[in-house]
Amino acid sequence: MRKMAVIVAHALVGWALCAATIGISFQLVSPLTALIIHATAAPVIFALLSWNYFRRFRYTSPLATAGLFLGIVILMDFFVAALAIQRSLVMFSSLLGTWVPFALIFLVTFASGKLSEVVDRKRQIAPRLSESNREPTA
Repeated sequence: MRKMAVIVAHALVGWALCAATIGISFQLVSPLTALIIHATAAPVIFALLSWNYFRRFRYTSPLATAGLFLGIVILMDFFVAALAIQRSLVMFSSLLGTWVPFALIFLVTFASGKLSEVVDRKRQIAPRLSESNREPTA
């Protein structure tokens, strides 16, 4: 149960930061610029959150985590952003506003998980290499 709560919490924080980004952007700049800001911010937000998740917890594989994060974001967008706030599904007709960020969230989460695996393997190999290069002491 705790493991799922950690995953859901990371995804919800990411979704909330993305929602705040687009909400604030729509108040300050043109709709197109707001969508570009959101499409740029979403992968950055999820790269940072997923890196934190993989470095501290790593309960699931990169593929599973990317799917779970994206699934939670889609559910929140559908039920909260579209149905509760906008009372319309029109947001899902926007490639730049919805589908590009979804794809980027999935990709950066997966890539972050894979990268963290590489970093962990290198960290495990480095101490063994340094030990094998030491001169025996008499």
